[in-house]
Amino acid sequence: MITVIGNLKGGTGKSTAAFNISLWVATHRNVHVVVYDLDPQATLTDAFEIRTEDGYSPAITPENSVKELGKEGKHSEIIIDIGMSDMLAMKEALKKADRVIVPIGPSQADVWSTQRFLKLIDDTCEGKKKPKVFGFMNRADTHRAVRETDEAFDALLTLSDQIEMLEPRLYQRTAYRRSFSEGMAVFELDRKSKASLEIEKLGEVLY
Repeated sequence: MITVIGNLKGGTGKSTAAFNISLWVATHRNVHVVVYDLDPQATLTDAFEIRTEDGYSPAITPENSVKELGKEGKHSEIIIDIGMSDMLAMKEALKKADRVIVPIGPSQADVWSTQRFLKLIDDTCEGKKKPKVFGFMNRADTHRAVRETDEAFDALLTLSDQIEMLEPRLYQRTAYRRSFSEGMAVFELDRKSKASLEIEKLGEVLY
């Protein structure tokens, strides 16, 4: 299955989500995972390089070109981190994707950006089989009195004909920043942490 993780807006945590989900699938589903880092910033590649240098297993070396996408074989799970800095690669990945996972931040700006991204998917895949699109709230508010995450989620529910919103959320936690910088998934740092349980719930829904 080819899964694209993306959004048009920067700062939504696409690379962090792709990193943790890739490692969750590789360790919890015992399948061959191929990762593509098609964002010219290459932060996902940097994180996996740190992981390899420190000797953690499984070691994954991301592909940085879309040319080989789709040639991996039916027994591989393909996860793609895309960025709008390379629109050609983004559109090529969307055309070949079986599904698109959209991390969405808790703000109206993120809702608007997601709407534009959904239109881009439609335009890119016009005349082709459109991938299934799922969204989840990322960097969600941890304080119960702050309502922005729920408000953004409710707004996106009105787009149910374009995107299916998932219940699991990843919250704004230092564990995600730490894991990325250390080349380890949050569940490898601390299996009982809140961040680890969040990735577990999201992984179970997606896979």
